[in-house]
Amino acid sequence: MDGSPATAGLPAAVGQWTRFLSHAEAKRLEPATFSSYLPILFSKHRLPPTLIAELLLRPKKGNQDSLDPRIPQYLEVLLKQKLVDTPSVLRALYKYSTLQSQAAPDGDATNTLSSGGALQKPKPVRWRNSYASEEVIFWRLAKTVSQGSGIKDGKDAIEVVKIVAKWMSLFADAAAVFSRDAYGAIHSLQAKDDMENSRGAFNVLAFNVVENQTVVSVLSRPESKEIRKQLSNSLEAFLPAIMQTPSEVTNRLDIFRSQTLASFEPVDKKDTAVSAINSYMDNLIGLENFQVPEIPIINSRAGMYIYLNAALVGRPLVDDYALFTYLHNRYQGDIQTTAVQLILASFDVLANAVFRNEGAKTGHLLKSYLVNKVPLILCSLAASSNLYSFNAELCITQALGQVDPNVFPTLSSMFDMPSTSASSSFQDSVRQDFCFACQLHGLLSPTAIENLLGDITYQSLPDEGRYVKDALVQACLDDIERAQKLIGELDNVNGNVGAAARAITEVIGSLCRNKETMSLKQLCIQLASKPLSLDILLLFDKPQKILHPLCELLDNWGGYDEEQGEYQPVYEEFGSILLLLLAFAFRYNITIADLGIRSADSFVGRLLSRSYLCRPLEELSDHEKSHMNGWIHGLFDSEAGGLGDELMASCPPQDFYLLMPTLFHHMVLALSTSYLTDEMLKGGLEYLVDVLLLPSLVPALLFLSNRLWAATEPHGQKAIIKILQLILIPNSISNEAAALLSSVLNIVAKPLEHALRSYQRQVPTSNEIEPLVRALKENLPVSRRTGGTDLNELEPWTSTHAAPANNAAGVATSGGLSAAIRHTVQNLVQWAQQPPLSGMPTTYTHRQILVALKMLGARYLLHILLEELKAYTESGNGGVAYDVITAIVCAPDVTNEAATLTAADGVVPDEAGELGGATQQQRRLTLRGALKAEAEDWKRLQKADLGMAETVVRLHRRVEAQMALPPPA
Repeated sequence: MDGSPATAGLPAAVGQWTRFLSHAEAKRLEPATFSSYLPILFSKHRLPPTLIAELLLRPKKGNQDSLDPRIPQYLEVLLKQKLVDTPSVLRALYKYSTLQSQAAPDGDATNTLSSGGALQKPKPVRWRNSYASEEVIFWRLAKTVSQGSGIKDGKDAIEVVKIVAKWMSLFADAAAVFSRDAYGAIHSLQAKDDMENSRGAFNVLAFNVVENQTVVSVLSRPESKEIRKQLSNSLEAFLPAIMQTPSEVTNRLDIFRSQTLASFEPVDKKDTAVSAINSYMDNLIGLENFQVPEIPIINSRAGMYIYLNAALVGRPLVDDYALFTYLHNRYQGDIQTTAVQLILASFDVLANAVFRNEGAKTGHLLKSYLVNKVPLILCSLAASSNLYSFNAELCITQALGQVDPNVFPTLSSMFDMPSTSASSSFQDSVRQDFCFACQLHGLLSPTAIENLLGDITYQSLPDEGRYVKDALVQACLDDIERAQKLIGELDNVNGNVGAAARAITEVIGSLCRNKETMSLKQLCIQLASKPLSLDILLLFDKPQKILHPLCELLDNWGGYDEEQGEYQPVYEEFGSILLLLLAFAFRYNITIADLGIRSADSFVGRLLSRSYLCRPLEELSDHEKSHMNGWIHGLFDSEAGGLGDELMASCPPQDFYLLMPTLFHHMVLALSTSYLTDEMLKGGLEYLVDVLLLPSLVPALLFLSNRLWAATEPHGQKAIIKILQLILIPNSISNEAAALLSSVLNIVAKPLEHALRSYQRQVPTSNEIEPLVRALKENLPVSRRTGGTDLNELEPWTSTHAAPANNAAGVATSGGLSAAIRHTVQNLVQWAQQPPLSGMPTTYTHRQILVALKMLGARYLLHILLEELKAYTESGNGGVAYDVITAIVCAPDVTNEAATLTAADGVVPDEAGELGGATQQQRRLTLRGALKAEAEDWKRLQKADLGMAETVVRLHRRVEAQMALPPPA
């Protein structure tokens, strides 16, 4: 045997490795240099992993105290080059560990005589203190196992389980010795602390081993009965020693021993009846009875930041009822903490918009929310503080103390800031505006203002004092010009905008009910021309309250029932009111289901659902055909006398607007086949680009956009371009019509620009597109606020390459949108754990979550979030991670949120957060709904992956707790 080829060179190889390792340690070789020598050495002197690990980790003649600090670094290199593996390292550590001496303190390494006088074999030499190095190595091996490279196959799994079981027994024996040596007669207290630190790292390693799927698979085999028994016995001895300091890892190891290992044991025939009873009882155990180790609840800075980002990323979703319910559930009625965190998160959201260069349009909404909405919320909190103490001044002071003065400076500090400081007009005065708005509502005293802002303050309270909504409503009904002035005041940031916005909403409702269409027309035109003002209105009222009266008026338009001499004013009033409705509907993607429209005969419902569809002539009724004929002659037949009262008297405005796509379809067809000359087209469009009929261009332009996108026939496409040129770039137009045209283009700019760019890609030589796109330049930024993602934002997310192992468990992530989501979660958790001193929040946009829901689906996105959450929990950072993931799941989804129906309206969501009702369209599965489905399937998850089952159920319970509705009054 000794002379066989396989072993003939072994002593020489051992000698070469011993000399190399001693030389590396003595010369303090850098790990990179050490790594470069290894392939050469191993190619000439091959050794098995067990021997290499032992040579590296055993005590040396000149050093038996502790491992050299270079040794763990060299071990890292050997692991990467696969010259040693997990079982070989654990065996070598075990053989020479100080624990061996501590567990058997009476033994030593000297030769002893037996009772018969024979010389016994000397005991192996141990390290005097190997705890620190063992701790480092245990952590490294734990990471390797969690990444899947530490246990490659079933053979590795068996070897690792065997040596881990031995380590458990060794730690248990050492703990027993330490407990008997209560006063440190044998061992120092420092040694005990070192041992416990080492054991803490080993606990994580043991946890990762028993959670490894290869290990679980091997242990489940019938032939692994003895290994299971050995591991179970070791765990039984080991767990009492670590139960004194309970943790998630400790609980999981106990569950693994009592449940997972026990489930692998075969059921004897005599136990079949018992097994059947157990299975029956298991089916009776509901989700609410599944015992999950608790993790302390942490309300981090990131949680509220995520929620507000989601609420303001599209149509504002800051309904008072939903917001107060969420705040109460999140902070459990602690109003002081609620106020501080709400103020801080509101500033964080605005700071995020600054650093993401979201632009002044988004900044206007966020600033108005902070200055005009948040003080009202604080007032409501103060009014509800009968059971809890609430000091508004203290809360505001605490919150502003954490707001970065470099981002939101005081007026006095602005003079000290360098001119190159990153700043923007909508952020400079935010701190002052907020403080004075709080003073206006009685939340701050003048003294507090001076303390918060310094001596230099050029602002003051509004001259008109604090607005009262009811007084404003009455003043507006008495004088419509007061309402018009109030609309202009929606741009203010003085704390009075909330009352102004609510007053405007009530005035619109009152005018609709009283059918005062002339006054209503003026307000609607003014609001439709200011899309940002629509955002402000929705900060204080839900869309239904604003739009329902408009829908009722338009659906039941009664102007033709009265005696009147002219019908043009009727068309103007109808079109202006409809324009405001369309501005809301298309800016925020509000559907007929959102509006609660039930009737199939609703004009508004038919227009919104068919605004871009033309109808074949055979589907038109005789009346509609007559209307079509009349409008074609009135617009394009110079001999017909143009548009007169007779035509408008015979065709109600509802019918005219519903016919617009069909009318433009025939216009394109006639122009492309030369039945309509350029002069005739120009003359007809001059009527449509006038105040009387301009709002009708909304459905017309939406139809043309859709037709240009889908058309393949060149003549038809050229006809559409010619029509668009005459509409978008008219030769002559009045100032009033130009303002109204701009309002129309605000509504259609996005889809129209997409269609033009699509045509440009088809016909790259065309010079006609760029002037049309330039005509839309001012309208594009205000065309949509739906929470949708632009292409320039989506491309970096979807093209993300595989991310490095920088998360809590050291797990590398796949590329694309999945990697972008993981990276976002990791940034949020990191920021929440260690908020930067500058106070700048981590960059975040909820648009990324919304686009992931659309592209990946709720179930796959939830799987990504759960993987991150489980990894953070296993690394000991579960508290903050649960708050971040819970906030993402609870966050409102503006792309999937009913615009009207809430619990406050008498419609209660089901347990998955879905709204029922005949008027509700089928909505996508939400993250909350997907999580509920996963949690209800906990028994299957428990058998496959206990850790994931606990993660799912724990997250589900937290989400439901934060989304719970208050009991009905």
